[in-house]
Amino acid sequence: MSVPLSLPPARRTLRTAADLAAAGLLPEAEREAAERVGARYSIAVTPAVAGLIDPADPADPIARQYIPDAAELLTAPHEVADPTADAPFTPVKGVVHRYPDRALLKPLLACPVYCRFCFRREAVGADGGVLTEAELEAAFAWFAATPAVREVILTGGDPLMLSPRRLEAILARLAALPQIELLRIHSRVPVAAPDLVTLGLAAALGRIEAPLYLCVHANHAREFSPAALEALGRLHRAGVVLLGQSVLLRGINDSAEALEGLFRTMLRARVKPYYLHQLDPAPGTARFAVPVDEGRALLRALRGRVSGLAWPTYVQERPGGAGKVPLGPAFEPV
Repeated sequence: MSVPLSLPPARRTLRTAADLAAAGLLPEAEREAAERVGARYSIAVTPAVAGLIDPADPADPIARQYIPDAAELLTAPHEVADPTADAPFTPVKGVVHRYPDRALLKPLLACPVYCRFCFRREAVGADGGVLTEAELEAAFAWFAATPAVREVILTGGDPLMLSPRRLEAILARLAALPQIELLRIHSRVPVAAPDLVTLGLAAALGRIEAPLYLCVHANHAREFSPAALEALGRLHRAGVVLLGQSVLLRGINDSAEALEGLFRTMLRARVKPYYLHQLDPAPGTARFAVPVDEGRALLRALRGRVSGLAWPTYVQERPGGAGKVPLGPAFEPV
């Protein structure tokens, strides 16, 4: 649902450099550069996220995830537009099939917020990219004709941006296929726009017959606001299994203390840390990159400090769409 632009910035999603400056989240000296970034990559900062940002802190880990920066317009030699190689593995529009037993369904390409490190940043945006009825039917037909696929992962874009009725209908169609054993949703909504997680949405997800997992993307403990905790609680009470996925990011969670805080906070919110992703080399994201060896050292430092429940699998996408590989760290046997 669109929000009237006459609302003050604090009550609507901020979508331009001017919005960010008016809200006190972007210094005036950086506005022109942010406008150039916004001409290429979408900007969106929800009221929930804006309320978490400390504008007095130039290194604020929430702001760093969402506020545009001139560095986004610089492409490093190793960066590519489609680092996960979605395009070559797209049999029909909206479907990505890289693994034999699972496939992605992207019913839309809109998100509540736009992360400055997103590997799909060339595709997602304000136009929404919603699949038409015909395109969605073609996707359902592909799943029906591909019995090897046992798990469907709804991603995008953010599937929780769909109406509860629409999302439930899509999930129910997939769950009705005899070979589908698992359904998964990847979403930023519970932490970035928790008001969208209504009782109606939670009830809709709770009615799905197939096992349903919701993988919540969060990168810093502060993203679990009181409103986010309430939203996650509604989902938990509806019977949705909650997993957590994060990206290892310079200046956001690249310390043992930040990761420990993130994973402990996830567990308190009944979210099991699932994946810690090595940054995908999308254009203009080099400022967020943490070397793999450093990532391994960070996780090694956490071993023994946190419960095994707090331990995610550290993974990296292999080039050319070859899928994820665990990165360790390795430990010597006793």
